[in-house]
Amino acid sequence: MKTTYKALVFAAVLAGAGAATFAAQDANQHQDGGPRAEHRQMDPKKMEEMHAKRSAELKEKLKITPAQEGAWTSFTAAMKPPARDAAQRPDRAELEKLPTPERLDKMRALRTQHMNDMAAAMDKRDQATKALYAALSPEQQKTFDSLRSENHGRGHGK
Repeated sequence: MKTTYKALVFAAVLAGAGAATFAAQDANQHQDGGPRAEHRQMDPKKMEEMHAKRSAELKEKLKITPAQEGAWTSFTAAMKPPARDAAQRPDRAELEKLPTPERLDKMRALRTQHMNDMAAAMDKRDQATKALYAALSPEQQKTFDSLRSENHGRGHGK
């Protein structure tokens, strides 16, 4: 019994030391300007290329006709990822100067605005998708629906 207890205590000490070491390394890297385990923004140029490639593939699979071109153009414009500029991001230096309650209120306002902007963009995408879908033939609609179910697991290891 004593041996098991000692082994558990030793394992807990090792785990704690490992976690502390990892946290210290992460803090040091951040102070040195090194990488941090955070979300990294993809290169906008690569995003644009990827979007154009996927759009071209979808257009080819759907066999978009000249009569459907207007709905297609609206659809691809709505699906295009929004450009992110520095003006959309809060100024960290300014936020740090604020007292905590004011900083929290400012961050809440920024979060609310961001969520409203995202909801508006999603609504725009929904409407453009419905308009395109309505312009498609029944055969194209089947293709569109099958592509959606094929891509459902994208990004989740499937």
